[in-house]
Amino acid sequence: MTDDVRLRAAEPGDYDRIAPVVDDWWGRPIQGGLPRLFLDHFHRTSLVAEDGDALAGFLVGFLSPSLPDAAYIHFVGVHPERRGGGLARRLYRGFFGLAAAAGRTRVRAITSPLNHGSIAFHRAMGFAVRGPVPDYDGPSTDRVVFELRLDAA
Repeated sequence: MTDDVRLRAAEPGDYDRIAPVVDDWWGRPIQGGLPRLFLDHFHRTSLVAEDGDALAGFLVGFLSPSLPDAAYIHFVGVHPERRGGGLARRLYRGFFGLAAAAGRTRVRAITSPLNHGSIAFHRAMGFAVRGPVPDYDGPSTDRVVFELRLDAA
């Protein structure tokens, strides 16, 4: 259940709580994909989920500075014991609200073609799914691309 979990805007200092847990939450080294700069520069469009003082989840996203109608979700994590209770959906909807309030009409994200759980989740949230796109993130680094029109969400 997520009723006891509070969402709030992230702060730069939240990085020091998030970075140490991401490898454990993913079960593999992934922390390198979330450098401190994301919360230093995009904390106002990122969210933290807390149960009391405990970190339950987070979403790191930003409004595209180059595409005035787009927002991007870079990284989302939910504590393994909290999965399946709707927390990721709440985080996404919170970000959709931030993006829409800023005049954005679409949200994008990407994942590895091997991340079947992420692909299924994004489909269930209504994202259009494209790919795998060959070499999206460089040679031999294919990605699945997600896009959601906020007026359809």
